Amino acid sequence: MHADSAEMKGVKARIVAFLPRLRRFCAVLARSEDRGDDLMQATVERALTRIDQWQPGTSLESWMFRIAQNIHIDEARSQARRGHTADIDEAVSLAGDDGRIIVEGRSELERARLAMAALPEEQRALMSLVVLDGRSYKEAAEILDIPIGTVMSRIARARQVIDRKLHGERKVDD
Repeated sequence: MHADSAEMKGVKARIVAFLPRLRRFCAVLARSEDRGDDLMQATVERALTRIDQWQPGTSLESWMFRIAQNIHIDEARSQARRGHTADIDEAVSLAGDDGRIIVEGRSELERARLAMAALPEEQRALMSLVVLDGRSYKEAAEILDIPIGTVMSRIARARQVIDRKLHGERKVDD
C-alpha cells in the first residue's frame, strides 16, 4: 500500500478502533490475557511494519486476524522445539491455595472459560471469531481460509464439548 500520510492516519485509526476485538481474539488463542496482550502487540507491530502488504479494498481486520493466528502458530512451534520453561514468579504462586481462585473456579463463567481454553486451537479460534466477535460463519471461513463446512462442523463440535463440560452428559429420555 503506497499511502500518503492522510491515508495512513485513516488506516491507523481503523487499527486502533479494532484493538478491543483483536485483544479478545488474541487472548483466546493464547489462553491467557497476558500472553494474549503480547500476541496482540506483536500483531499490531507486524501489521504496521508490513502495511504495504495489505490490499486496500480488502478487510483490514481479517488481515490482522490472520497475522495474529500466524504469529501464534509460529510461537507454538517454537515453544514446542524449546520445551517448557518455568518462571520463578509463577512457581512461587503454586505454593498454596488462593481462596479467590477457588471461588472463581466454581463459577459458571470460569468453567466456560476453561472449557473454551481446553478446545483444540482451530476450534478456539473459530469460537472466538463467531461467538465472541460475532462474525458470520462465512466471514470466519474467509478469515481463516477454510471451507464454510469446516467452520460449521468445528463450531458444532466445540459447542458440544463446552456444553458437556458445563452440564455433564445428559440422559436422553425415550
